[in-house]
Parts: sequence; structure tokens; C-alpha cells
Amino acid sequence: MAIMDKMAIMCIMCETPKGPIMTTLTFRNRLGELIDVPSVAATRLKNEFGTVLEQAARGAVAITRHDAPKAVLVSYEDFEALVKGQNQSLNDLGAEFDALLARMQTPKARKGAQAAFNAAPAELGRAAVRSARKRR
Repeated sequence: MAIMDKMAIMCIMCETPKGPIMTTLTFRNRLGELIDVPSVAATRLKNEFGTVLEQAARGAVAITRHDAPKAVLVSYEDFEALVKGQNQSLNDLGAEFDALLARMQTPKARKGAQAAFNAAPAELGRAAVRSARKRR
């Protein structure tokens, strides 16, 4: 599941002669299901908080002001899944960075970097062409 799928709450605003129109919000819940998110006006949230809270506990609710989404109220379980997924991704990126850094610190990598800094532009060009041909 992509990070954007985990974290995204997608909203597309369209401008018409009569003003903005909000399209359906969708959200990938903790089970990986793509669900439509109902919208609730901020005024209704204020007046019927308990009802909207119960609705959010079953998924998510978009809070709108003047037909534009301003916030999303999600269940605690979905929130935990989002946070866990975000932290896990950061940990994965950190591990990948550490591995790349370790490879760059080897004597062979240092020698290659020094050779690249000392190379003439024509030499760099030939090396780039050779490298591109190897990848084909």
C-alpha cells in the first residue's frame, strides 16, 4: 500500500460560475478499504457533536466550512494506523539512508569520488556514456 494511499484524504475542488463544488472525499481505512467520506458542515458539527463523533468512530468525517473541506475527523484506530504507517516509512527511509552512507564510506567509493573530482569534463562524459550503455 503506497504512502499516499495510507495518508491521503483526497479532495478535488472545482470552480463553477456559482462557486466551488466539493467532490467526494475518499480515504483508505486501516483495513485497506477505499471508502467515501461523508461531509459535515462545521455548524452541524458544533450543534450535533455527539452524533458526528459516533459517525467518525465508524470511519471518517470531513468537516467543511462554506462547502470547502477544512479538517477530517477520523476514528482513533484509523489515526493509529496512519501514525504507525508514517513512522514505519520514516524508519525505512532512515535505514536506507544509513545503508547508502555506509556504501559511500568504503575505500573503493572514496577512490571513485576522488577520481571523479579530478577528472576532466571529457573523461566524465565518456564515463557517463559507458555507464548508460551498461544499464541497457
